[in-house]
Amino acid sequence: MAGAFETGVYRNVFLECGIPEEEIEKKVSDTFRTMFYGKEEERIYHEAGPDCGFLTDTGNNDVRTEGMSYGMMMCVQLDKKEEFDRIWKWARTYMYMDAETLAAHPEANMENEGYFAWSCQLDGTKNAWGPAPDGEEFFAMALFFASNRWGDGEGIFNYSAQARKILHDCIHKGEKPGTGKPMWDSDNHLIKFITECDFSDPSYHLPHFYELFALWADKEDREFWKTAAKASREYLKKACHPETGLCAEYAEYDGTPVYSQPGGNDRHDWYYSDAYRTIANIGLDYLWFAADPWEREIAAKLQQFYQETAKDNQDGVFLIDGTPVEKKALHPVAVIATNAQASLAADGQYTRDCVLKFWNTPLRTGNRRYYDNCLYLFALLALSGRYRIWMPESDNRTANS
Repeated sequence: MAGAFETGVYRNVFLECGIPEEEIEKKVSDTFRTMFYGKEEERIYHEAGPDCGFLTDTGNNDVRTEGMSYGMMMCVQLDKKEEFDRIWKWARTYMYMDAETLAAHPEANMENEGYFAWSCQLDGTKNAWGPAPDGEEFFAMALFFASNRWGDGEGIFNYSAQARKILHDCIHKGEKPGTGKPMWDSDNHLIKFITECDFSDPSYHLPHFYELFALWADKEDREFWKTAAKASREYLKKACHPETGLCAEYAEYDGTPVYSQPGGNDRHDWYYSDAYRTIANIGLDYLWFAADPWEREIAAKLQQFYQETAKDNQDGVFLIDGTPVEKKALHPVAVIATNAQASLAADGQYTRDCVLKFWNTPLRTGNRRYYDNCLYLFALLALSGRYRIWMPESDNRTANS
C-alpha cells in the first residue's frame, strides 16, 4: 500500500463512517473559528498589534513554541495566510534568540543562538532562555508547507529559507566549541527531549516530517533526515508497549520509560499528556507514507486497549503495560482525539467506534482547553483528509491536489 505522498489520496475517514461532507466541512470551519475567533472563554488565539498574533496555553497562561508552531500548521493546512504570518512574526519577534537579544540578558546562554525560547509571557517577555525541540520541528514543517502553498516572501517571510536555517541549527550545533548543543543526537539521529538531556520524548518523533526535510533541507543535511525518519520509526517500536500500544511521556534512547527528568520530581514514565500525541503521529505517518505495517498493528492495539481493558476510560492514567495509576488524566479530550486519529493506521475492530466517539465529542471548555483543542483540530483535519503534504509546484506528484 502506498501513502498519500505517492498517491495524492487523503482518506476522509468521517465520510467513510457515513458522515455527510457538508457536516464535516462545517465542523472543521466551526472548530477553527471557535479556537481563533470565538468568545474569550473559547478562543486560544489573539491578535497583537497590527501584524502579530499568538496562541495562549490557557492552562499555564503563557505562549509556547509548541502552540505557536501548531497554530502555524493549522493555518497553512486551512489556507489562513494572514493568521499564519501574524503567528510567525510574533514568534520571530519575541521567541527567537539571536545574538543581540542573548547578549542583552546575562541570564541567557549564548549557545542557544538560533533557537526559540520555549515559553514567553503574553506580552512577549521570555519565561525561559532554552528551547523545546518539538517547536522547532513544527515551525520548520509549517514554513516549508507555507513556501510550497503560498510562495516565499522577503525577510522572515522567505519561508523556505527560514525553515532550512532552523533545521541547520538543530543538527549542527556543537560541531564547533561554544556553539551549543544540537536537538538531534548526532550518533543515533533521535530527537532529544531538550538539548541538555540524552533521552527523548516519543511524541516528538515525526518521521513523516523528516521524510520531507530530506527533500527540502540543505542538501548536505538531507541524508541525515532520511536516516532520522528510519531511526524514529525504529525508536517508536521500542517505546510503545507491544501489547497495549502505550508509551511513556519520556523514554531513553532504547525505549525504556524515564521516571523523572534529572533534577525534577514529576513522574513521566506513564501514558499521560505528552504521550497522547504519539499514536496520532503514527497515524499521520502511515497516512502520508505507509512505510511500516507495524504502525497499523500498534494503532489497533492501542484502540483495543482503550475499548476492552480501559473500558473506554479516557480519564484514566496508565503505566505503559496498562497498569492503572492513581491519577486522573489532565487532558481527556486529547485522549479521545488521538485515539480517533489512530484510525488512519489501525486495522482493528474499533476504528469506527473511536472515530464516531470523537465526532460526537465537543471542544473542551475551561482553562485547560488549549492542549486538548489543538489535538482536537489536528484530528479533525487528519480524519477529514485536510492534513496534507504541500509540495512545491514544480513537483509533479499530486500530494496537494
